[in-house]
Amino acid sequence: MSSPAPSPYYLSNFERALAWIAERYDDLLDAAEHAFLQNFARLPQASRALLVRMLMRQGPLFRASRLVYEEIGCPLEAAAPLAALGWVDADAPVTIDELFSIATRPELLRMFPSAAGSKHERKAAWLDALRKTHAEPRRYGEWDANATESDTALRTTIDALCERLRLMFFGNLHQDWSEFVLADLGIFQYESVPFPASARAFRRRADIDAYLALDACRAVLDALADEGDIVLLLAAVRAIAIDIDNAWLETRRAKLLFRIGQHAERLARWPVAFDAYAGSEWPGARHRRIRVLERDGRCAQALDLAKQALHEPESEAERQRVARMLPRLHRALGLPAQRPAREAAIERETLVLPYPNAPFSVEYVARDHLSREAAPVFYVENSLVNSLFGLLCWEAVFAPVPGAFFHPFQRGPADLHAPDFLSRRAEVFARCLSQLDDDGYRATIRHHLEAKAGLQSPFVFWSMLTPQLVDLALDCLPAAHLKLWFTRLLADLRENRSGLPDLVRFWPAERRYEFIEVKGPGDKLQDNQTRWLRFCIAHGMPVRVLDVRWAQDAGCATMMATA
Repeated sequence: MSSPAPSPYYLSNFERALAWIAERYDDLLDAAEHAFLQNFARLPQASRALLVRMLMRQGPLFRASRLVYEEIGCPLEAAAPLAALGWVDADAPVTIDELFSIATRPELLRMFPSAAGSKHERKAAWLDALRKTHAEPRRYGEWDANATESDTALRTTIDALCERLRLMFFGNLHQDWSEFVLADLGIFQYESVPFPASARAFRRRADIDAYLALDACRAVLDALADEGDIVLLLAAVRAIAIDIDNAWLETRRAKLLFRIGQHAERLARWPVAFDAYAGSEWPGARHRRIRVLERDGRCAQALDLAKQALHEPESEAERQRVARMLPRLHRALGLPAQRPAREAAIERETLVLPYPNAPFSVEYVARDHLSREAAPVFYVENSLVNSLFGLLCWEAVFAPVPGAFFHPFQRGPADLHAPDFLSRRAEVFARCLSQLDDDGYRATIRHHLEAKAGLQSPFVFWSMLTPQLVDLALDCLPAAHLKLWFTRLLADLRENRSGLPDLVRFWPAERRYEFIEVKGPGDKLQDNQTRWLRFCIAHGMPVRVLDVRWAQDAGCATMMATA
């Protein structure tokens, strides 16, 4: 007796995910989900493979004639057991809109020879003309008299159930079953983090319901057209809070409320925007409330909230933004003007260069002009400091903290931006950063550069890193400066992972460096860039801003200040 054919890779991967879900979420599955897991395992291999193929493609409607896979064989035969379970409609009615999505242009021309004003007419215009006279759905064979049996339309009916299972496995809806394939092919590689069978994204079934409800509200917001609907949407998101007892999910709800507030601001719906921000704990929500109060003419309330924010700022970003608003609020209320505290000037120089002949990025033009053999310049922006941090603190970032990792395809911990991210790993981060005090950091960074090469990380930019760049950085960047940068990163990961200067120049013979922020004509410093520049200046780190200007004479390239 011959042994059964091995399962196709995509089917094996899907079955691995189902086993994972059954092991970790058995207590949260309802009767339909339990039945799916049991019945799926009993199906013939061809039927299981066909269902997974359809779930991995954009559905839920498919032409049987286009489901041609050698390992499956006849799609209609494979679909029969699925239809018996009610998971697939094997001869599905098709609306005119769906017909236009699954039929080719030549097929549609054959079906509706008199409807197309021109064979070059857009399908969308053609469809608009047909909707009024073809409102009722029909079987595919009723649309196309020349259709063969294999042109039957198959419709999956369990997409919502499988979406819920996918959510339970990944803990999100932006990853899909292709993650298995990408990992198998080595396109994406992930760190192996040990976690127990009890590790999972959701503790209660209500958590899953809340996630799906939030995702549905986010989709509504993305497609919102009628400004009156935003009040109903805000009420719907508020109602979801009743079902949330999960800090991670509450963070998602806070972000959605923040986005609703932004949308309401664009519509000048100030009370709605204020209410949305007031219900959100997302970073920056308080600053937006002050802004909304000011725009709504409630400057006294805005000033009171601004003073509260300055007294106990949630971050450097909030302090910076609110301080900038105070003079304006004082003027609006007729109060004495308050001059902001004088800050150290940021060194700026001007570099005049010929306008490039080919398409260019101003940062690369400046890099190429400044770079010398004895003092090479690299375009690194946020990547170098973040990468060195990620390599040194790899163990801390990927520490098996409960609730941080719950499936094998995570780029980083789920709680990366949670308020207690650092406190839950304080001891491990302290050990990592302590290496900067005794020179041990060099060996750790070099070890992880080699041992973890290519593994997904929220901090490490593998495409930018080279052994040469890392060696130069370790030789020229003082450990004390690295420690200051890394500590500031950890103080506010959401804000401080960006805003670092564009270029770094090394002088290997002198073991020194400088950071350079490049600004083209009309380009201004962003708030996060200003905060990083002032931080570096305050701690005696070499940093400056280089304003690039284009010479009228292409043959002229002059440094207006020493490079």
